[in-house]
Amino acid sequence: MQNLQGKYVLLTGGSRGIGPFIAEALAKRGAHIALAARSEEALRRTASSLRAYGVQTIICPVDLAQAQQRHDLIRTVLDEFGCIDILVNNAGLETEGSFLRLSWEAIRETIEVNLAAPMALTYHVLPHMLDRKGGHIVNIASIGAKSGTPYDAVYCGTKAGLTEWTRGLRLELMGTGVCFSTIFPGYVTETGMFARFDIMPPWIIGSCTPIQVARAVVRAVERRKQEVIVNSRPLRPAYALAELFPTMRDRLMHLLGVVSFQRRKVGE
Repeated sequence: MQNLQGKYVLLTGGSRGIGPFIAEALAKRGAHIALAARSEEALRRTASSLRAYGVQTIICPVDLAQAQQRHDLIRTVLDEFGCIDILVNNAGLETEGSFLRLSWEAIRETIEVNLAAPMALTYHVLPHMLDRKGGHIVNIASIGAKSGTPYDAVYCGTKAGLTEWTRGLRLELMGTGVCFSTIFPGYVTETGMFARFDIMPPWIIGSCTPIQVARAVVRAVERRKQEVIVNSRPLRPAYALAELFPTMRDRLMHLLGVVSFQRRKVGE
């Protein structure tokens, strides 16, 4: 079991949504945290909330859609902390709506932040971790990565790409000391992307809280778990059936109310 006490963590998306909850859960375990996001003011609020835990915190305002800023972020944190033991790729954009009504710029930015940024940050931090023969990279995906949903196709596509890239890299680097975990939250209530719609998902689909997601991140790192689904309903059996019977999956998405729910959520 890995001890988080004294570890140095880079957490993206640390200013809002589930980010501050993940930061607090890690700080409670004694981890020092570099918080990265676009809003400097919001980052300062998160950092201030962590003071009670007596850990080191730094804030790194950054636009993760910009390639040079991604490179500079890793260098800044390494200069400040001296090392990065854990990278948590949490930052994400949910660009919802009918695909052809979205602007291409919005789609491109979503791909950059949700998929290209985790790849780039991992690319820049991996040499450091491999030299030290240790490290852990946690990627926050979504249950949408397991089964794409309508009016959310871009988001689900980026999270599915993130999931399979993580799986491939984990196999490629097995035995190097670097671990990889993927977290799959369901519809997150209370805060973040989904919560802003202020509607509940179908009962049978379930949901989760930001605290549950944060605990899943800690559990994944401490126990070196490869994948963690965070949801109030068991979904693995449904995903297994969906892989065996793709046509049934699409029918179930209608029967379970997922398609109509997504339409209502985006006002279609």
